[in-house]
Amino acid sequence: MKLLISLLLCAIPVIAGAQSRIELSLDEAIARARTRSVNAAVALDELRQAYWEYRTYRAELLPEVNFTATLPGYYKQYTSYMNDAGSYSFVRNNYLQMNGELSLTQNIWLTGGTVSLNTSLDFYRDLDGTARNRFMSIPVALTLNQPIFAANKVKWDRRIEPERYAEAKAAFLSATEEVAMNTIQLYFNLLMARENLAIARQNLDNATKLYEVAKEKRAMGQISENDLLQMELNRLEARSSMTDCESSMKSAMFNLRAFLDFDESTELVPLVPNSVPAVDITYADALDKAIANNKFARNLRRRQLEADYAVAKAKGDMRQINLFAQIGYTGTSDRFSQAYNRLRDNQVVEIGIKIPLLDWGKRRGSVKVAESNRKVVESRMRQETMNFNQDLFILVERFCNQQQQLDIAQRADTIARRRYATNVETFLIGRISTLDLNDSQLKKDQARQQFVNELYLYWYYYYQLRSLTLWDYSASTPLETDFERVVKQ
Repeated sequence: MKLLISLLLCAIPVIAGAQSRIELSLDEAIARARTRSVNAAVALDELRQAYWEYRTYRAELLPEVNFTATLPGYYKQYTSYMNDAGSYSFVRNNYLQMNGELSLTQNIWLTGGTVSLNTSLDFYRDLDGTARNRFMSIPVALTLNQPIFAANKVKWDRRIEPERYAEAKAAFLSATEEVAMNTIQLYFNLLMARENLAIARQNLDNATKLYEVAKEKRAMGQISENDLLQMELNRLEARSSMTDCESSMKSAMFNLRAFLDFDESTELVPLVPNSVPAVDITYADALDKAIANNKFARNLRRRQLEADYAVAKAKGDMRQINLFAQIGYTGTSDRFSQAYNRLRDNQVVEIGIKIPLLDWGKRRGSVKVAESNRKVVESRMRQETMNFNQDLFILVERFCNQQQQLDIAQRADTIARRRYATNVETFLIGRISTLDLNDSQLKKDQARQQFVNELYLYWYYYYQLRSLTLWDYSASTPLETDFERVVKQ
């Protein structure tokens, strides 16, 4: 029994330190990043915020039902009272009061005013002396509140808020593509680190073998002491390079593992993508798709509308005329049952006017400021549009050129590896020098690194184009998602 326990205790550290090894393709990494990365969570939270802001705006267009009440209000206090002679005295009050009102309010989209339908009941009971109840009812009252010259905020919101939400949805789709771009960068960092480590290990193994062969050749006098020392130096440099590559790979592994939300005990093995999407993209087509789908185009339209609204609001504030009208019925009685009998008209019509006679040009200045701000916004949008078009043009050109660069790099990698293998065999029979061997090894390593780097650039440009155009070029369909499901999941 003691022996069994000892064996189990010894096995615990081994089990705890065990690592799970996962081979991960680029598509799998991107799919996991879209759901598990912090960047994806941030994009989803921003979409949810925009969604509820849009829902709040939509709710403002619908009728609103409110119930307000004081149940009850008790007052026992002194209040000032002015008698017939004009002098003031203090009167003690002791009463109970209750009131309730039910209202239905609707914004008027066409004019920017509000109309409401109200019904209310007030109750008053004097608690000093002989208690007496009083009721006042307003069975129905129709109220209109209408600004005359003010900017119609409801109308402008109906134009601005849909654009704002459309911009937020496009931004979410772009953000998911940017998550893919971040994944590609981290994925290829690890892939390059593993390739470099594999190269370093192979170089160390070859350097060790060549050094052993060089010692035998030196013993037979076939090579000089200088060549032997050079081979030993190559072995030491290969060992130092392998140590650096191991450190770099651990760092790249940690970054990708944290981004994809893997456990620290997981060893990720990125696979070299064996194919790339072959697509034909033109600048004109990419620009059309970007204008139709990208958040940038939505952002321009929203900012233009907001600038126009600011000018309209400043002009409307130059003079203020407000119409208030109420029509309905009211009744009073000592009894609740009779408070709704013998109703009388209850009508109120008010027109409020506020026209500045002397404001030293303040309101006119506000209009000029709003108009100047609109011109600034329009100038900035023109500059941003030029920059966006230029960046998109450069990106399309780079992507179109990248396919050829990738083919060249792949061919160069194959040739460089065959050349190095041939030079190793040639060196073993003494037909080339160590300098030629070192040169072929360096070209082999550089060709492999260049191929991986060109592969990374191709995928990065591809997803960058997707993020700008919001178009899936492999499926020839726009990037879409069920936003309602995404927000509520």
